[in-house]
Amino acid sequence: MKPIGYWLNRTDQALTRSMDSLLAEHGLTRSAWQVLNVVQEARDALDGGPPTRDHDVLTVLAANADAATLTAAVEAVLAGGWAARPEPGRLALTDDGRARLAGVAERVHAFRDLATAGIPPEEYRTAVSVLERMTRNLENLPAT
Repeated sequence: MKPIGYWLNRTDQALTRSMDSLLAEHGLTRSAWQVLNVVQEARDALDGGPPTRDHDVLTVLAANADAATLTAAVEAVLAGGWAARPEPGRLALTDDGRARLAGVAERVHAFRDLATAGIPPEEYRTAVSVLERMTRNLENLPAT
């Protein structure tokens, strides 16, 4: 049996490759999709509060990609008209971006169903729970 790190890397690569392919027709990548979701979720959580700070997007997604990749994703959603800068250093979805994001969300939901085919919900929850606990164990190790 291959170790967990092998499968984590392969799974992440497969998810990225597949999502990039799925989202390409919309001018998005997996990272850009994640940026849009952070912007939308932050705004929804604040009931339409202030636009999301770039810093907050980069912080939330730091485990998903490096800063250069995330910065490129932010620039891509701006260039694609998905988001705008209502003030310096802040992001907000455009009306068009919000509408297009809802349409893309349907495709992503179908993709998630495909990715988890044959995996009962309780097994999925167990896998995520185990990975979360492993991460916490490792993140809490003292520095050597």
